Amino acid sequence: MSQAPLWRPVSDTLRSLAQAYGVSTEYWDQVGNHVDVSAVVVEAVLASLGVDATTERGTAEALDHIRLRDWRRMIPPIFVMRQGQDQRLWVHVVDGAPVTVEVTFEDEAVIELEQMDHWVAPQEVDGVFIGEASFRLPGSMPLGWHTIVARSQGRRVKSPLVVAPERLDPDALIGSRQWGFMAQLYATRSEQSWGLGDTHDLATLAEWSGAELGAGFVLINPLHAASPVTPIAPSPYLPVTRRFTNPIYIHIEDMPEYATLPHQVRDRVDQLAGFLRVRNRSDDLLDRDAVWAAKRTALETILTFGMSSEREEAFAEYVEREGQGLLDFATWCAITEVYSGDAETWPIGLTKPGTSGVAVFRMENAPRIRFHQWLQFVVSEQLRDVQHRAKAAGMRIGVMHDLAVGVHPEGADAWALQDVLARGVGVGAPPDMYNQQGQNWHQPPWRPDALADAGFAPYRDMLRTVLSHAGGLRIDHVLGLFRMWWVPAGFPATAGTFVRFDFNAMLGILMLEAHRAGAVIVGEDLGTVEPWVRDELAQRGILGTSVLWFEADDAGRRLPPEEWRRDVLASVTVHDLPPTAGYLRDEHVRIRSELDLLVVPEEEELAVSAAACQAWAQILIDRGWLPADADLTTDTGLDTMAIALHRAAAVSPSRLIGVGLPDVVGDRRAQNQPGTDQEYPNWRVPMTNADGEPVVLEDVMARPALLERVLATMTGQGGGDGPPASSVG
Repeated sequence: MSQAPLWRPVSDTLRSLAQAYGVSTEYWDQVGNHVDVSAVVVEAVLASLGVDATTERGTAEALDHIRLRDWRRMIPPIFVMRQGQDQRLWVHVVDGAPVTVEVTFEDEAVIELEQMDHWVAPQEVDGVFIGEASFRLPGSMPLGWHTIVARSQGRRVKSPLVVAPERLDPDALIGSRQWGFMAQLYATRSEQSWGLGDTHDLATLAEWSGAELGAGFVLINPLHAASPVTPIAPSPYLPVTRRFTNPIYIHIEDMPEYATLPHQVRDRVDQLAGFLRVRNRSDDLLDRDAVWAAKRTALETILTFGMSSEREEAFAEYVEREGQGLLDFATWCAITEVYSGDAETWPIGLTKPGTSGVAVFRMENAPRIRFHQWLQFVVSEQLRDVQHRAKAAGMRIGVMHDLAVGVHPEGADAWALQDVLARGVGVGAPPDMYNQQGQNWHQPPWRPDALADAGFAPYRDMLRTVLSHAGGLRIDHVLGLFRMWWVPAGFPATAGTFVRFDFNAMLGILMLEAHRAGAVIVGEDLGTVEPWVRDELAQRGILGTSVLWFEADDAGRRLPPEEWRRDVLASVTVHDLPPTAGYLRDEHVRIRSELDLLVVPEEEELAVSAAACQAWAQILIDRGWLPADADLTTDTGLDTMAIALHRAAAVSPSRLIGVGLPDVVGDRRAQNQPGTDQEYPNWRVPMTNADGEPVVLEDVMARPALLERVLATMTGQGGGDGPPASSVG
């Protein structure tokens, strides 16, 4: 285990430097204790930003650099503003020199900016006095990605200008209220699945729940791409890229090319499917490696027979639209196939995009790179079709995708975007009441300064691609748009500190891309999130998250549903907890006890769980949703309470109500146990009923009794108060 570094106080000079780079030298922990960060940690985090703060000279030079950084720029590397509010743009030129500034809009219209009367003292920069002129950016400018162009003394500089909506409009996107299923797609199988749930299964779930049950959305796990070589990391929250999709979700039979295969070839593809379909009724752990091996073989075979001219044209348009990002991702996939997933074993010339070695590799492996580009085209087309079918079935929102916090440290994004990702650190979470050792997810974070210098293009492109086939987007750990806990390599998770991001830019770009996609945005704002952050999100029309078991006030009182927030996605459970049937039976305590993850005796943890359940039972009894004589030591009593808990969520004022798909079939097993890797079969558990028997979509669509009882809580037909009828459909 890593040892904590020796503690050393932060000097005033180091504190000033850290503050300039957004690195915290102190913070308040979850229980309100003030924590001073060791200078050793601060220096290591600054080093990941390319700053040497280990010597007095290095610190002084870094302070001088950061002080003059913007004065050496004619205009900011990017300017992000919200529509409706005039903003001041600074422009640095030789003191007294004339300067003009104009904005070129996306439609190529041009306006000249008006200079403002705003005096700033000149600064001497590299022996020259530089003055600061100010120009008014009108709040009336249209939404979009525009270009600022400044000219002075023969010099011409341009930067992107982002004009974002003043606020997203949840009313227009959601209507009054909506409810929908929350599902782990890979575990949501049908009789026709290839051992894992796929795009066809997602379409089936969306169409059925939208048309027959009045659901307004379906929320799924992140579909981000995993490595193309086995073993495939099972966690959807540790992808190799957040921009592109895992082709394991492709439904082979829905491809136009499948229908035109020669009969003998199609029979061989069907045989591959047959071997895997028998697993759909098995309670064995999900096997991504086997599924991908079969699908990859089928897809490679299909591509050899080519595409129609129309599909070739659509593919070419897709490749052009996704541009360099897609080419880099496909190249990384091909390199990984040739040289394995361990980048340390790759030839030196392949360790970074843009080298001559990568150019040669692309020429020599062009067919394989095209194959991986084609996979992304196929899965993108299928996801677009799923969204169309969801909307056609009456869903107000459709498919809500999930955006993971970060990426694998040796993945495609870590390779292709290494200039804008910080090295030598991993993101995580500080010690809290749930994990006293803190967490390090070993994911490289955005480097705030480099991301700004890149005009936030990698962030924008990621959002744009994910939102291209989404009606909504849930952002995991939305606090990461404001600040993140950075842990230097080799340090324990307790020895980290927070690094601030330009949240105005991050949120503004998110709002613009969501507005253009017509998508609802939900931020997972659980845990240690300051009230001002929640207020900022709400003010911008970004919804938060409420999970029943975590809804409590500062004194620990369980919040009854009528006191929950309105602008949230509310649910009884979440993917990091067991389904409701399992939670009520202390499955979360049992798992942690067996894996030696408890920080208190099991009896004490069971007592805490019992107290929480009893507190909620009393809330339910007081409102007439749970019989006062319900025996919560029996399965019947616990099942009745599970239904009542869903009623509580349904009568809350929350705009969106999520219902875990495993909850409507009585599943009890957790999909994920935080703080574990191989100790628990995270993200590999098939959906089963209360008896542990595998459940496929056809079983769910047969509307078992438990589903009917949960649906009654969504429509207010199960007795007691319910949500208004307008909340459904």
